[in-house]
Amino acid sequence: MTTTQTNRTTRVSRRGFLQSGAAASGALMIGFVLPGCASMEAAKPVATAMPNSWVRIGSDNSVTILCARSEMGQGVYTAMPMLIAEELDVDLAKVHIEMAPAGEPYINAMVGGQLTGGSTSVRDAYTKLRVAGAQARYVIVQAAAQRWGVAESACKTQDAFVMGPAGQRASYGELVAAAAQLTPPKEPALKAPSSFRYVGKRVARFDTPSKVNGTAEFGIDAKVPGMMIAALAQSPVFGGKVASFDATKARAMPGVKSVVQIDDGVAVVADTYWHAKTALAAVAIQWSNGANAGASSEGVAAQLAAAVAQPGAVFKKVGDADAAMKTAAKRIEADYTIPYIAHATMEPMNFIADVKPDSALLVGPTQFQQLAQGLVAGVLGMKPEQVKVRTTFLGGGFGRRIEVDFIVQAAQISKAAGVPVKLIWSREDDMQHDVYRPVGHIRLTAGLDAAGKPVAIKYAHAGPSVTKRLFPAFVKDGVDPFMLEAAPVPYDIANQLDSVTITDTFVPTGFYRSVSHGVNAFANESFIDELAASAGADPVAYRRALLAKEPKYLRVLDLAVEKSGWGKPLPAGRKLGIAVMEGYGTYLAQVAEVSIVNGEIKLHRMVIAADVGTMINPNIVEQQIESSVVYGMGASMYDEIVVKNGKVEQSNFHNYRAPRMNEIPKIEIH
Repeated sequence: MTTTQTNRTTRVSRRGFLQSGAAASGALMIGFVLPGCASMEAAKPVATAMPNSWVRIGSDNSVTILCARSEMGQGVYTAMPMLIAEELDVDLAKVHIEMAPAGEPYINAMVGGQLTGGSTSVRDAYTKLRVAGAQARYVIVQAAAQRWGVAESACKTQDAFVMGPAGQRASYGELVAAAAQLTPPKEPALKAPSSFRYVGKRVARFDTPSKVNGTAEFGIDAKVPGMMIAALAQSPVFGGKVASFDATKARAMPGVKSVVQIDDGVAVVADTYWHAKTALAAVAIQWSNGANAGASSEGVAAQLAAAVAQPGAVFKKVGDADAAMKTAAKRIEADYTIPYIAHATMEPMNFIADVKPDSALLVGPTQFQQLAQGLVAGVLGMKPEQVKVRTTFLGGGFGRRIEVDFIVQAAQISKAAGVPVKLIWSREDDMQHDVYRPVGHIRLTAGLDAAGKPVAIKYAHAGPSVTKRLFPAFVKDGVDPFMLEAAPVPYDIANQLDSVTITDTFVPTGFYRSVSHGVNAFANESFIDELAASAGADPVAYRRALLAKEPKYLRVLDLAVEKSGWGKPLPAGRKLGIAVMEGYGTYLAQVAEVSIVNGEIKLHRMVIAADVGTMINPNIVEQQIESSVVYGMGASMYDEIVVKNGKVEQSNFHNYRAPRMNEIPKIEIH
């Protein structure tokens, strides 16, 4: 093949070259013309059909699987399609993945909505998605059997092809149109785990290549035609409102289309984020600070300390803890206070809204499509079906993107400005207008016998309830189950009394990674160490004696002890600590090797034993456990949001401490 060279020179800057290449495809491309190729026939259009809500098969034998849970780094974009592909019998390497729209088929039955959270995605999907894959495969095989006039049982499938008993062969794409007209069984036969081709195997994540080459679409990348950018000023004081504003100067600045007021503040809409943000700084806003202008973290701490001292709503009672305390040889009490923590997702809050008179399109990173659709519809005076939601990748979620405040704001700005807008929060906006991990005050009291064994334990927790705000039906008789995960200790203690006092504070709080497992396990396991120290006992031996009736806890405890070398000599200045917990059906034991360096804790090594039940993809399980170590480090050693005069003092990572790469310990997972 030859090409004809034209003597023509075009001067293009390096930056312009890179930008034009990226604009072409989301990756760097070099364009050239091959003469003779322009006359090639246009590709034939591909017809598609959906055997069910989860699978779309093209006439070209392409297979697309819909993922109905939001991918925020936790791996559902890989794990959930694996379940469908396993039963559908297709080549996983050739499958396309798309995010599912908002809709009834994609409801998470464990939480009652189309929501990604509570470590429910795979647990909810495990059987449901396998059934979906098996149903699609069943009708395709049925269509092939009818075409060939053979029994369905005589047909075999492999890599999106059906093979008949006499050597017949047809692709899923050839059969899907007929298959889509058939009714699948409600309970098709599923594969035996022993025959799994993908489930339980180490499969490379589907989202990694696009995140490496830059083609992955996060909310911050997404665009719609005619879109402009919005920056929003919100009250620095919780609960404050706009009293008045003067936008005369801002409206005259470059690129500015409009300045609008919405429920939560004042927004500038412009052609670029820099123009919007710069003009927003020029808007003179007078705030009405409201009742929280003098409120502080110290006041919240005093409020919780008073609440935890009062009788709370009892959620577990075994024996008579109060009576046993009176006769105990020794009584120990400890208080654990939990600060507000910001989610601090790598991608700050952002969302696109394109509001028209009779419809709205929402595009961006959300964990709760159904809530976004419903609330925006209500704000706009529309029906939910008039609001479409398209989910991008999430640059972190951790519970923050269950909230839809920033999505409603984008819709209000779009409606007021009359154009599609992408609302982008700055890091400072994100840090100071989060819905934070709730504060808490946990008081643990134990009575010990003469040998140091606990004969009674009492747990009391005071703090705000996230669930009461978002899911009030779950809160009954003053008890929020999502405040009490891992709260009852797993140890064999004859007398137990556990109570909670829901205490509202002025700071907005929301779901945070691990919900309440992290805070309760931290308090409980720290307290067990206090009891072991009081008894002069080894922390491992003390736990073992109290876990004789808990074989799953004992297995992970023993494995962690074995792999960590518990009891063997350590480098000078280093010590080991241990903890166990259960969360969402996973049993864990962790051994931390620590030292004190220049007055600060240094974490050298973490050894984790985990019983997670059935694994879809061991790679992803290990990634999740590794990331939980990093998040646990931040939550227990560094992170804290402090409020003074109704305002958050932290604004960015210079004064909101996060673990650094060089601080991450060696992590061993068994």
